[in-house]
Amino acid sequence: MNLSEINWDINASGAWPVPVKALVIAIICAVLAGAWFYLDTLGQLEELNSSEKKELDLKTEFEEKQKKSANLQDYRDQLAQIETSLAIMIKQMPTQEEVASLLVDISQTGLASGLEFRLFQPGTPVARDFYSELPINIQVIGKYEELSLFVSGLAALPRIVTVHDVKMTPVGKEDTIVMDTTVKTYNEQQTAEIKAPGDRRRGGR
Repeated sequence: MNLSEINWDINASGAWPVPVKALVIAIICAVLAGAWFYLDTLGQLEELNSSEKKELDLKTEFEEKQKKSANLQDYRDQLAQIETSLAIMIKQMPTQEEVASLLVDISQTGLASGLEFRLFQPGTPVARDFYSELPINIQVIGKYEELSLFVSGLAALPRIVTVHDVKMTPVGKEDTIVMDTTVKTYNEQQTAEIKAPGDRRRGGR
């Protein structure tokens, strides 16, 4: 079959040889199939992939919710424990009326430990979420054992007292140490500044 002898006019396609007709028909079918796939099937495949991904996301979400549901009682028990601990901590916070006496207790704890106060200066209360924080700048002088006894005594107070930013500086002889620190106590709903028994500054031994 000589392709140059074929009349390629579409109107004369009926006279084309059978192999040529079959090839042309195959090409037309391939083009139509490609167009149908692109215009119809491709969109359906993308929609199917999206649906499958959504199904996986929903399955994962369901499994997470199922786990939470299975552990719901444990979460409730934990919440109850947290609420109990919080209630205990709140009870350990001094009321506004008790803060002044607590400051005296802190001072007396230091004196009972054998320390001498060079500075005892309450600061301005700092408001937090449901409580306020009262910082007290303290400088005491004494021996290491006396300082340790003082810190232990603060921890043993019935109200919450914490020690922060401790700085110790040796001075003189006989193992004497100056300790600068900030002691903090907490009040549940304190809004006004608390006045201490006095801002005491004393000379060294």
